[in-house]
Amino acid sequence: MMKKNPKIAIAGFALEANSLSPVSIREDFEKSCWYEGESITALARQTSNLPAEVTGFYARMDEIAPWTAAPTIVIGAPPGGPVIEAVWREFMQKLEVGLRAAMPVDAVYVANHGASSAEHLDDTEGDMMALIRAIVGPEVPVIATHDLHCNVSERTIDALDALISYRTNPHVDQRERAAEAADLMVEMLSGQKTTKAFIRMPITPPSVTLLTARGPYADLINMGTAMMQSALEGPIANVSVSAGFVFSDLPKCGMTIAVTSRGDLNAARRCALKIARAAWADRGRYVPDMLEIAQALEKAKQTNLPLLFADVADNPGGGGRGNTTWLLSAFNEAKIPGVLLGVFIDPQLAQQAHVAGEGGEFDAVFNATESQFSKRYSAKARVLKLTDGECIGRRGIYKGKIFSLGPSALIALVDTGIRVVVGALRRQLCDPAMLEVHGIDISKVRILIVKSRGHYRAGFDEFFPEAQIFDVDSPGLTTPNLKNVDFKRLPRPVFPIDHDATWTEPDWAKDLL
Repeated sequence: MMKKNPKIAIAGFALEANSLSPVSIREDFEKSCWYEGESITALARQTSNLPAEVTGFYARMDEIAPWTAAPTIVIGAPPGGPVIEAVWREFMQKLEVGLRAAMPVDAVYVANHGASSAEHLDDTEGDMMALIRAIVGPEVPVIATHDLHCNVSERTIDALDALISYRTNPHVDQRERAAEAADLMVEMLSGQKTTKAFIRMPITPPSVTLLTARGPYADLINMGTAMMQSALEGPIANVSVSAGFVFSDLPKCGMTIAVTSRGDLNAARRCALKIARAAWADRGRYVPDMLEIAQALEKAKQTNLPLLFADVADNPGGGGRGNTTWLLSAFNEAKIPGVLLGVFIDPQLAQQAHVAGEGGEFDAVFNATESQFSKRYSAKARVLKLTDGECIGRRGIYKGKIFSLGPSALIALVDTGIRVVVGALRRQLCDPAMLEVHGIDISKVRILIVKSRGHYRAGFDEFFPEAQIFDVDSPGLTTPNLKNVDFKRLPRPVFPIDHDATWTEPDWAKDLL
């Protein structure tokens, strides 16, 4: 029986670190999510900008039994470069002070993205989990949830009693995974012990191959889910097949399989090994299926059906800046009618539009300050709508969450009528609310170009069926063409970059019956 009114500490750090992107600074977190102490509990029980895992954990624990939350610190920033050293050290200092002040606690719940790094430190998650374990001791349950694009180290697994990663991509199951963590935590608070098996694979799949509705990754997720539900595999509590985030460019990158069992190590190992063998046998399917820009233009010319083109190489949800102009310039110069592009992230351009005012015309300068992939592009534009960019998500990963685009605008290029939603804060276009707040009727859009890798699918599937959705290949910080990326620290050889990559099964595999 669970102890009455258990005290559970809460912590979280969310950053998907792309080594190619500019470093993440304190302002990035402050504009997205930075909360400490009891404010976390208040926000977790209302509509807020907290990670959905935190609100989901609170909701499930509130359903189960009386409990006491001991929140420490929860912060998060949009995907970007590694966090600067000062911010990471401040976070860890506040986590330590908050957790020590809350002691004794009965358990700890951690809501991390799982693919962070710092300027000075590769394994931020490992350091965080090791600190928590050092403070609470070996007997206190510590459970973490992670995004399925997490880079998992052995140190992280060793410090945790269980790791639970998402099972949907696009990510729409954060609350469910947090509820799963709460349920397992209640089991542990009632005396259940866990044990874990862990395997790392020399596979770094391009993100566009990682859908969970279909494809090779979906097959692995489904296999793991079936094992959790099957008595034949033993007492499996959780199977987390984490694809990793290759752009972190770290030695710990690569697909991992983490299995948590209710005290049966051999059952956990058998489960992990079965999935690992299936992943390796199927590795040839992790090849991106994308259109060249010229092919996208031809499709747009040849059909009157509504089409969605995803600019996957400039995904703000993976560290892209949301401001490359390859597709914008191509569709504009080809004079494709009925095109809407969003969200183009350019604070200076948004300010230009706000100065011009609704109905005003101005010389729009996209990327007045150029960078490697974000080239300048100029065109005469008319301002159709101005907003403050404040939204509540309607569908997909932002559903029910408060978020902001910053001062934003809907503009139209005068020569062609192409419309562009311009925002000041980096967000991938994954929720219809981002367009609807600008007065756009999406059902009447003929060509939609989204700066997003895959989460747009959960937001826009009500308007664009699968057959009318296409990923487009163009230069950018999140290109699925991994052979075009100058990786510095990725473990090599690794598939699909290196077709001569090999995998050796763990030593313990030969001892399994």
